[in-house]
Amino acid sequence: MPRKCVPSAGWPRSICSRCAGPIRLDDSLEARRAEAARQLRLYAVPENAERTLWQKLDGVYFQRHSADEIAWHARQLYFRIEEKPPVVKARLSRAGVGLQVMIYLPDQKALFARICSFFNQARLSILEAKIHTTRHGYALDTFTVHDPSTPNASYRDAISYVEFELKRVLSDAAPLQSPPVGRVSRHLKHFPLSPEVRLFPDDKGTHYIMEIVAGDRPGLLARIAYTLADSNINVASARINTLGERAEDVFLIDGARLHDEAALVRLETALYEQLRIA
Repeated sequence: MPRKCVPSAGWPRSICSRCAGPIRLDDSLEARRAEAARQLRLYAVPENAERTLWQKLDGVYFQRHSADEIAWHARQLYFRIEEKPPVVKARLSRAGVGLQVMIYLPDQKALFARICSFFNQARLSILEAKIHTTRHGYALDTFTVHDPSTPNASYRDAISYVEFELKRVLSDAAPLQSPPVGRVSRHLKHFPLSPEVRLFPDDKGTHYIMEIVAGDRPGLLARIAYTLADSNINVASARINTLGERAEDVFLIDGARLHDEAALVRLETALYEQLRIA
């Protein structure tokens, strides 16, 4: 009897790597949820305790997060889904470098900018960010951060600091301050990467997609986030990727000003000013 093929989480809309047969997206997501549930049972989380939380998460969430991340989120949140104070949890990154930080709270204005500003002030560089808004209006964001100035840093000691201080910052909701301009590396200064900004409506016409490619430097993402917040632009979702000294970021954004051609031009101009290598 031929061996049954198990869809891989990395092939959601693609071809099975072993049998070359088509894999349905629903099958892949169901396999991911099943693996997350299996991991939850290993942590003695009661059977089906995660269901209430998962009902508030759409398919995009399950596509963008690994089974390990889904299980981690559920383990931290299944018993406090409607909690109002910020929930901030950190762990050593599964990628082997830095910390992975989960933030969960009722969505608020300029939240993304506040989080980015905190990491910038803590001298932690954002390697990856997964921004998600639940069906009941909560932000469920996951950041992977590291200290680029200390390659062999011990992040275990930083877990309690990040959890306590970031929760305090989000609870206080102090006025947002413009982040300082980060120092450009010598290589990037001599071989600058021409920044690119693309803004266009999504397929549904309800949001805009903003794609940014630029040379990375400390505080770059914090300044992008501040520019968006200062323009009253909300970040609904984001995919942040830093590849060496190259930042490739994609944002799903919304805001009344995006429907004004002149306001779009001003936003692009402000973003290019932040991305320019001095």
